[in-house]
Amino acid sequence: MAVETLVNGTSYTTLEAHSQESYKKAIEFYKNFLSLMQLNDKSAEETTLYNSCISIKIVLKEDSNLNQEDMRRASKLSEITTKKDWRAQVKNSLVFSITDIQNIQKNLIANDFPIQAYPTTLQPMQVFTIDPLGNVVGVTCTKNAASTMPTKASNDITSFPSTAISSNVPTALPSKVQSFTDLTYCMKTTDHYPSLPTKNTRTSPESKKAIAVMTSGGDAPGMNSNVRAIVRSALFKGCRAFVVMEGYEGLVRGGPDYIKEFSWEDVRGWSTQGGTNIGTARCMEFRERKGRLLGAQHLIEAGVDALIVCGGDGSLTGADLFRSEWPSLVEELLKEKKITEDTYERYKHLNICGTVGSIDNDMSTTDATIGAYSALDRICTAIDYVEATANSHSRAFVVEVMGRNCGWLALLAGIATSADYIFIPEKPATSSEWQDQMCDIVAKHRSKGKRTTIVIVAEGAISNDLTPISPDDVHKVLCDRLGLDTRITTLGHVQRGGTAVAYDRVLATLQGIEAVNAVLDSTPETQSPLIAINENKITRKPLVESVKLTKSVADAIKAKDFKKAMELRDTEFVEHLNNFMAINSADHNEPKLPSDKRLKIAIINVGAPAGGINSAVYSMATYCMSQGHKPYAIYNGFSGLARHESVRSLKWKDMLGWQSRGGSEIGTNRVTPEEADIGMIAYYFQKYQFDGLILVGGFEAFESLHQLERSRETYPAFRIPMVLIPATLSNNVPGTEYSLGSDTALNALMKYCDIVKQSASSTRGRAFVVDVQGGNSGYLATYAALAVGAQVSYVPEEGISLEQLSQDIEYLSESFDVANGREGFGKLILKSTNASKALSAEKLSEVITAEAKGRFDAKAAYPGHVQQGGLPSPIDRTRATRFSIKAVDFIERQQETMAAARAANDAFLEDDKEIEATAAVLGVKGSQVEFNPIRQLYDFETEIGKRMPKVIHWQNARAIADHLVGRKRVD
Repeated sequence: MAVETLVNGTSYTTLEAHSQESYKKAIEFYKNFLSLMQLNDKSAEETTLYNSCISIKIVLKEDSNLNQEDMRRASKLSEITTKKDWRAQVKNSLVFSITDIQNIQKNLIANDFPIQAYPTTLQPMQVFTIDPLGNVVGVTCTKNAASTMPTKASNDITSFPSTAISSNVPTALPSKVQSFTDLTYCMKTTDHYPSLPTKNTRTSPESKKAIAVMTSGGDAPGMNSNVRAIVRSALFKGCRAFVVMEGYEGLVRGGPDYIKEFSWEDVRGWSTQGGTNIGTARCMEFRERKGRLLGAQHLIEAGVDALIVCGGDGSLTGADLFRSEWPSLVEELLKEKKITEDTYERYKHLNICGTVGSIDNDMSTTDATIGAYSALDRICTAIDYVEATANSHSRAFVVEVMGRNCGWLALLAGIATSADYIFIPEKPATSSEWQDQMCDIVAKHRSKGKRTTIVIVAEGAISNDLTPISPDDVHKVLCDRLGLDTRITTLGHVQRGGTAVAYDRVLATLQGIEAVNAVLDSTPETQSPLIAINENKITRKPLVESVKLTKSVADAIKAKDFKKAMELRDTEFVEHLNNFMAINSADHNEPKLPSDKRLKIAIINVGAPAGGINSAVYSMATYCMSQGHKPYAIYNGFSGLARHESVRSLKWKDMLGWQSRGGSEIGTNRVTPEEADIGMIAYYFQKYQFDGLILVGGFEAFESLHQLERSRETYPAFRIPMVLIPATLSNNVPGTEYSLGSDTALNALMKYCDIVKQSASSTRGRAFVVDVQGGNSGYLATYAALAVGAQVSYVPEEGISLEQLSQDIEYLSESFDVANGREGFGKLILKSTNASKALSAEKLSEVITAEAKGRFDAKAAYPGHVQQGGLPSPIDRTRATRFSIKAVDFIERQQETMAAARAANDAFLEDDKEIEATAAVLGVKGSQVEFNPIRQLYDFETEIGKRMPKVIHWQNARAIADHLVGRKRVD
């Protein structure tokens, strides 16, 4: 019977040696050839060699006749090395996939093994040799290995003798065998790629800390970025990196199939992929001590002494319990003689750290969880779509979203899409109350001319007697009481799907790096940390306390203590809820403030368009209406005011849909007050008697605020509170670490780069140089590099030196060599437009292609104004709302100070600190939202000529982006 060929790398095999000498030689050959480790087998007649992907058992069955046959076959094959293809002379062969094929070939030649290389010895794609047992065995750098050894169906491993097989046992491929055997974790690092600290690469495996990462619970976009960052950060810091497949189930099952050692290349390209590549599963066994005992045993067997868990509150609860029990678990293993005394001493402590992966954003002590904003993006996109058809038919849509016991997704989606009503579990009403409230609001909106109705229902929505509120319940009320043509849309698991948005990729990456730092800093006495984010700052929080707070919210809801449930949510959640209710009421109800407190507030856009500008204008205008203020829009910037007196009061109906629109509905340009005619602007400010001014824009708006503040002595009309909400994709406004529009721009650039990278991976040896906007700020290029895994990024703050360019070309060449033949290996180089005046993206690509000397080529790509984004991202929409309401509150609070200043007339004290504070920039700094006086920022914290802050808040991200791709920097 002819032997059937298996087009796959072999993962489990048994080889037979027929003499003591060949047995020993075979063991040494495979240990060196495939970088395998040897189990301490008790038997002297069999040995198991393994790594995370394959297992080879070599069995000694002494037989002089078969041994002579093996030797004759090996000798015959050696004689025809230069004449005939070995593969045509034998029935069976083994082929393994590997990256560094050149190194394998050199080692074989150095040890006098016969070799055959295809297509040539200079550029081999496959290299074959003959093992000490007479078998033909090879390696390939193409995607798929082609092993022609038949596999016997068995309970443990596939086996075959070294001689030809003529049995009639059918071949069968085990279901969990990979499509190719991946040995990349054995890849030796060099001086160029990846660039790792020399002291770490020389550390012996026994002395290295071993850090494992697992994903558990429901999957969330961004988990792959988290795993990638943890693996590469661990390797960069001289540790061994492991992944636990299938969550806690992988711990319980154990073995090389579930606890795998990973290399640098094993996580290449993961940032662009959704879900979790290492799997997740619910595991009932781990909830029992017996299961946790197995988990401890398997971690120790793998040599792991630190565990990072990415999951929700349930997964992190399990992680903390695991750590608290660890000492007793290890003692039990010692008593049962499953580990030795030495092993007990080495592994008697386990360090655990948590990163929160959950689309629900239900973890207390952190502003955002990995995956939450990606899910919100899916929801907002879907609602934007259904609202278009709702407008066509004047329909109502009831949209059900996920969230379990947390209404964050429903709340933020309600703000981002200007929904009419939302149902969240934290703030329920009686069955009759919610029906009356919803119908009242919807009826008012309809009576004022709104053609669409959007109601968002969180899946955990309840009335205050804990009765669930379903989309069907809401549908019935809208149909029966209001007579609306109503449809239900349940988004379901679409919310979990797709790749992560830029925010989640960056958040997951930064939290992964901090998690590695945390476990390396931990001691046996250290409390398990949870990696959180507060505003714009990555922080560490006590894991057990965070989980306890999170669970207490659900407990409070079950106990019908909804006031406590709201108190236990973070302050930003409560702020968002109050904001939604304020902007949703607009001018439909009686104003909150008495008539003598009501103001005239001017709103103006200055600078280039940015995502979230319309959201900001809509939010501050509707909030003004709810307070009783009168919002005025200055159309087309300061030039529109000076030339055309383009001032219009804003009406609610005219702004419908602005929350989700890109661009600037009231117009914008870069003209400053002095360029437009500051005297005429003062005249119109006096004519309309503005009580406050809110600017939304970039560096031109920053300059404009400075000019207005400095002109207060000359023009009393400017003696009013003024505040700037930064909005620019460059994120270069002093006084803030976040500007509206930067997230939208980052997402637009990320999507463009993902597509370009896919194109590059389809053409072997291709890199793209992507031209990135941002003026003199490298923020966009740096964070895009983090989000898409770009190999190189050039920014204006650093420029492009010839030494660094030369080093980068060598680094790129070597990374192409390492990944020869592997799928999805597109290369990206991000270049800020102003990084070099001499080298455009086109010229840079030509230089790189020429200097690469045929090893690879580069092409230029220009996303252009695509980077300004289309529809604003949910982050820019919701932050625009939050900042706008804070800005209006600022105008209200500063009225008393400025009223006294206006009354002073000629005695106006422009240098008074209280008066200085009334012209401010609203910004995010670390974990705080602050108002910083424009005079302080302009005079002391700004590089005016460069249009940049003196302190680059994202500078540390440059090093992180380089470290995670193994780029070597020239000092």
